[in-house]
Amino acid sequence: MRLISTNVPGKRTLLFHRLLLLSFCFPLTAAVSQATAVTATVDVAKTGAPISRNIYGQFLEHGGDIVNAGIWSEMLADRKFFYPVASVAPTPPAAIGNAAGNPRFENIPKRWWAPVGGDSVVTMDRESPYTGDQSPVVRLSPTETHGIRQSGLFVRSEKTYTGRVVLAATPGTVIKVTLIWSAGTADRQSVTIHALGRGYRTYPLRYTSHANSDNATLEITGIGTGEFHVGAVSLMPADNIDGFRPEVIAVLKQLRFGVLRFPGGNFVSSYEWRYGVGDIDKRPPIFDPVWHALQPNDVGTDEFLRLCKLLGVDPYITVNAGFGDAWSARELVEYTNGAITTPMGKWREQNGHPAPYNVKLWGIGNEPWGDYQMGAMALPQYEIKHNLFAKEMKKIDPTITLLAGGAMPDVMEGADQARRINGQYVPDYLSSADWTGQLLLHCLRNIDMVSEHYYASGTQHTDMKLGKKVPIEPPLSFIEVQRAAAVQVRAKYEHYEKYLELIPALRAKPVPIAIDEWAYFLPGKRDSYHTVPAYAWAFHEMFRHSDIFQMANLTFATATFSSNGTEAVLNPTGLLFKMYRDHFGVIPVEVGGNSPQPKPAFPAGGDQPAVNPGSPTYPLDVSAALSEDRKTLSIAVLNPSDTEQSLHLEIQDAALAPAGKLWRMAPDSIDATVKAGSTAEVRVEEQSLGALPATIKLRPYSVNIYSYPVQ
Repeated sequence: MRLISTNVPGKRTLLFHRLLLLSFCFPLTAAVSQATAVTATVDVAKTGAPISRNIYGQFLEHGGDIVNAGIWSEMLADRKFFYPVASVAPTPPAAIGNAAGNPRFENIPKRWWAPVGGDSVVTMDRESPYTGDQSPVVRLSPTETHGIRQSGLFVRSEKTYTGRVVLAATPGTVIKVTLIWSAGTADRQSVTIHALGRGYRTYPLRYTSHANSDNATLEITGIGTGEFHVGAVSLMPADNIDGFRPEVIAVLKQLRFGVLRFPGGNFVSSYEWRYGVGDIDKRPPIFDPVWHALQPNDVGTDEFLRLCKLLGVDPYITVNAGFGDAWSARELVEYTNGAITTPMGKWREQNGHPAPYNVKLWGIGNEPWGDYQMGAMALPQYEIKHNLFAKEMKKIDPTITLLAGGAMPDVMEGADQARRINGQYVPDYLSSADWTGQLLLHCLRNIDMVSEHYYASGTQHTDMKLGKKVPIEPPLSFIEVQRAAAVQVRAKYEHYEKYLELIPALRAKPVPIAIDEWAYFLPGKRDSYHTVPAYAWAFHEMFRHSDIFQMANLTFATATFSSNGTEAVLNPTGLLFKMYRDHFGVIPVEVGGNSPQPKPAFPAGGDQPAVNPGSPTYPLDVSAALSEDRKTLSIAVLNPSDTEQSLHLEIQDAALAPAGKLWRMAPDSIDATVKAGSTAEVRVEEQSLGALPATIKLRPYSVNIYSYPVQ
């Protein structure tokens, strides 16, 4: 059922390329002081499609160290020796594509393995490495200590660290693996390893640090004759949870989000999933050409699915439709969902996971519309590829849900992709440069949801005459900056309405939208309250069209918390996601009002929808929903202005109990932050209330959820 809306369907939307910080247009208004009382009418009898818990979804990608350092507990860099051991920082391979000449992708290693005893004592074995292309060989001396070391490790006093080292050596060699936390001779612990032989064996490591250090060192050394080889090394805090950081697991579990997307993102288009399963120490390290960064392949398919189980969320796997092929995608579905009697199911069992995972959500490719994407091809060819992938994947499991990599006209304009295809800056609907429209025309039978992305900032808009992005001058008002993320949702809704007009088959087989990448960016405002009103407004716009928007995965899950390496806390964005997930309803109800949102300042088209998002309660935005059992009504009220506002509430077709609750985010400053290791300046306030007030006062830039039982 479509939620009844007071907005008139429009014609355009906006969506951007992930790697470009593009944006959109909004009205240029000043801070608002109310001249007349604003009224919101909540009609409990008029309901919409249930809000999916996947609206609160999250996204993870192996972009640099987002996963390896953000959620994984490994302390050592390059633990499988992609780079040679050397006394100076290694030089990464030459960057290509978007990474070439882009400072964002200059992932020069900050930590590396250095020789103990000089560069000449370590060579790299490329003939028979333990894994990957090479493994270090250390030439021993009977009088001097030779080996390798890595510094820059974080350790904390009385905390235990465990790991392993894979070694081979001349028989009789004795190796010491030492954790050093400061310069004193007593400020270290060693594990001594005897009985080494020429074949690689794995040896356990365990240490307890007796001091805090942000520059601890792990050394692997020996004295004697002959040589020793190092295949792989690992060191983690002993309290890791199946390899994941326990403090991160704890904060992410609080969000109770519905779905987690992995492994990409742009990364997936050059990702070989088979390198990410099996013996974790034997998985070869690779250099990712997309993010221009080293990847150890430690967090692969099985680890991701374990993470989803730890968090209690549904997994959503994107397959490689860039450099990848349909057969590989089919085998990945078989690896996760196939019986142990199948070839891939048997491999999964051998890797320690006999039971099928039964993954239901599968994305075919990531942003295939972008010429920057690895394996990019022309749209007519990609349509064939999509259908081939769908056919092979559903042969293995016909119950899976397939998501197609779409791009509506706003995306094709925003990433300047339409112009290269047919010369149009903003493509016409169903033209050769309307990627989503063409997929819906030619691949509809093989599409269950369509993937759309957007990244909002509110600093630029499209000049239709010039055919390019231009800065918004003068800058947007406070309210319109906060509207930015919701503008993108409204734009996508308008595009979808147009597709329903032009593609009759879409009405017979509705294909919901999954905004499986989205974010609101304000440079320098990470962990700040600045983004909170914008995210709340975007949620409200998704709720208003809950039949169309059935998934939204934030880029990235790591953006919901602050971490200092040993601690993690939900930041303001995370607190907002948690507040809505915990306290907002599931069945949206209609909200009317007496104060319409202003018209957009810029003409419709390109990155500007025809109708501004928001309820008719300007300058406020109101959304309401019943609980799943319809026994509780929640009313979310956003004040995106920088002044206090008032709102008169009228409830229709329901009587509310005489007592309720209020949850509110309303810090004293828009610059308030929550950072690990510091006093939190933002919190979710909880307040018991009597009867719902006829008029409520709303603090500047506050987000408020009123909750009352329905009698």
